[in-house]
Amino acid sequence: MQFDTKIALVIRSDLEGWQKLNVSAFLASGVAAAFPVSIGEPYQDGSGTPYLSLIGQPILIYGGDGPQLSRALDRALTRDVVPAIYTEDMFKTTHDGANREAVRAVARADLNLVGLGFRAERKIVDKILDGLKFHA
Repeated sequence: MQFDTKIALVIRSDLEGWQKLNVSAFLASGVAAAFPVSIGEPYQDGSGTPYLSLIGQPILIYGGDGPQLSRALDRALTRDVVPAIYTEDMFKTTHDGANREAVRAVARADLNLVGLGFRAERKIVDKILDGLKFHA
């Protein structure tokens, strides 16, 4: 199935495995919160056991280094796409409020990005992520 939109995450390639998974989960939750229309119907197994809804389209995961993430952020913002972000400083915090404070304390040009998440029209996401490869 071809979707009009694309959901993509960009994760800094040099992170530890647990960090990549953690950042991916947080970024996907940001996309889901901003775009409730992206959430599908709840699941149910053959025994009638209910399960939570999931995002209803594929999430593509790309890898990159710090400068590539900064470039993707700039490209998103110039195209009026508001991304979910995760910075390295957020690994040192213990709750959502502290995460927001860690981001607020740093100017955009100085953010030490480790992850970005986007949902936008397919062609726009392709332009934002031009040159990036799928995460290995």
